[in-house]
Amino acid sequence: MKMIKNRERISTLPGTRYKELFGVEKTTFDVMLNAIQKAFDKEHIQGGKPPKLIAIDRLVITLCYWREYRAYQHIAFDYGVNKSTISRIITWTEDVLVKDGTFSLPSKRVFEQSNDEIEVIIVDATEQAIERPKRGRKNGIPGRKSNTQ
Repeated sequence: MKMIKNRERISTLPGTRYKELFGVEKTTFDVMLNAIQKAFDKEHIQGGKPPKLIAIDRLVITLCYWREYRAYQHIAFDYGVNKSTISRIITWTEDVLVKDGTFSLPSKRVFEQSNDEIEVIIVDATEQAIERPKRGRKNGIPGRKSNTQ
């Protein structure tokens, strides 16, 4: 199975396509890639077996997962790895980006202090009882049964 060559594909990609493919601008993508590359190099500085997926692959996998919500199994099939590897990669990438400090969500207090009106929609999703035949009764149409033998 051929590996997806993200480095070559992305190097030829025009800057206007980043937003529609990955959900971020090219400048944001580059900053993310630098943060991921630093952490990736630091993690693999001692050598060992080279990883199957490089830093840019890890970033593309994470961004595409966030953008499309594809199943791990489908992403794993595309890259020729196990779905648990995809799960670890996405978790690792998220941790690296949060620890970098450049990329973070606003705190919970910001949401609590906002004066936006909250619209509430209530849906009645209660369970309905289903009539089922009682045990001990014979299945069939109730009625007169003849004792013809």
